[in-house]
Amino acid sequence: MTVLHTVRVHPSADNLPREEQLAWKMAEVAADPVEVTPEVTEMVINRILDNASVAIASLDRGPIVSARDQALAHAATPGGTGSALFGVHPGERKVSPEWAAWANGVAVRELDYHDTFLAAEYSHPGDNIPPILAVAQHAGASGADLVRGIATGYELQVDLVKSICLHKHKIDHVAHLGPSAAAGIGTLLGLDVPTIFHAIGQGLHTTTATRQSRKGEISTWKAHAPAFAGKMAVEAVDRAMRGQTSPTPIYEGEDGVIAWLLDGPGACYEVPLPAPGEAKRAILDTYTKEHSAEYQAQAWIDLARKLHRERPELADPSRIERIVLHTSHHTHYVIGSGAGDPQKYDPAATRETLDHSIPYIFTVALQDGAWHHVDSYAPERAGRPDTVSLWHKVTTAEDAEWTRRYHSLDPQEKAFGGRAEIVLSDGSTVVEEIAVADAHPLGARPFAREQYVAKLRTLAEGIVEDAELDRFIAAAENLTSLGAGELDALNVTAARTLRTGTKGVF
Repeated sequence: MTVLHTVRVHPSADNLPREEQLAWKMAEVAADPVEVTPEVTEMVINRILDNASVAIASLDRGPIVSARDQALAHAATPGGTGSALFGVHPGERKVSPEWAAWANGVAVRELDYHDTFLAAEYSHPGDNIPPILAVAQHAGASGADLVRGIATGYELQVDLVKSICLHKHKIDHVAHLGPSAAAGIGTLLGLDVPTIFHAIGQGLHTTTATRQSRKGEISTWKAHAPAFAGKMAVEAVDRAMRGQTSPTPIYEGEDGVIAWLLDGPGACYEVPLPAPGEAKRAILDTYTKEHSAEYQAQAWIDLARKLHRERPELADPSRIERIVLHTSHHTHYVIGSGAGDPQKYDPAATRETLDHSIPYIFTVALQDGAWHHVDSYAPERAGRPDTVSLWHKVTTAEDAEWTRRYHSLDPQEKAFGGRAEIVLSDGSTVVEEIAVADAHPLGARPFAREQYVAKLRTLAEGIVEDAELDRFIAAAENLTSLGAGELDALNVTAARTLRTGTKGVF
């Protein structure tokens, strides 16, 4: 039975006992030896496959090259056997775990193409996997250990995302990732509650940053931000294991995160956490992406593809007066025209910016009837005159009902789509709506193992040899059978030499 924990600011004079602090309660969840259910184990495997697919597709992109080069400059430390990097054979080179978390985290996030959970806050819970896996490989853990650690990471991030909004205060969502990844590593290593408590506190303290990385001209740091949180989580656990303590209370203190970065001294949150002995099932509430675009664009891509098939004339800007996408508050203000970002309508904008522009994404999907993780963002695609003309006729509007459904706690009602109202030049209108993406568990074509494997094979084509891909898939699908020290099997080696970038400090 899930327990709601009331979290509010306390003056230092209260001397709030650690046992009453949110970080301690989270640590208790992480240290709870409850068994992982078969359904959760299966979904952990799906997400390991999913992360690998998007990381492989990114191996030669600039941010990954940079992060990998940095990681390769940091050899494995004496405390373990080292951690593997996506694309690099572990027998050839392994690195220190915090740097593997960094490089692999960037690879997983670069295309914005892995899993998501949206509630009071945004998140990509799959960002927990790179740091937890890196430590698992370095420490010689087993597949069962890894599953337990990942289940914790997902559980705590989802629980925080359900209850504590960060973006309202312009704090980046990775502030929920530092604590969840630290807790997941704690579960993996079988650490005690006090140690995990301090790792969570340090993980939060070092990963609070502003949302400017996802505003205006979006830079390559967007992919680095969660990787940095994962790297900080590894370092936080290392310090905590060495007896180093954290700012306390990190959430509830009068100079803490809630008081000064979030809702302020009068704030009160209700955070749901599993009761003692309750299975960690939150990963089952999350969903992955069929398309390489911000999650709130997934359903709109599917609707645009449908309209392309049924009403091909809508792709012609001369036939269109205007297109208004009525949607949730979050979609309108984060990736829609409500953001007020002129860059969202700029043909010369970065890929990262276009990935967060629903007017652009809807336009291209409407014209092409498809979405591709590279071609749909190509400069020549963004700059096509007919695309630019139609793109500038697309706006978004907040709709109270879609906002309500976005925040609904009922999975059957929760929705991330909206209603498209298209006014043609002749005065006629086309109105269509969609609630969830086709790949969503409640969508037209829900993702299952078959779709995860297909996504992996598609994105790995020409990058990884078939035999190597088959080996990796078999290892992932037999995850709980992997013994201590066998987790290097979860790395994937590229079929060619990976490129290197410009020299830095390291």
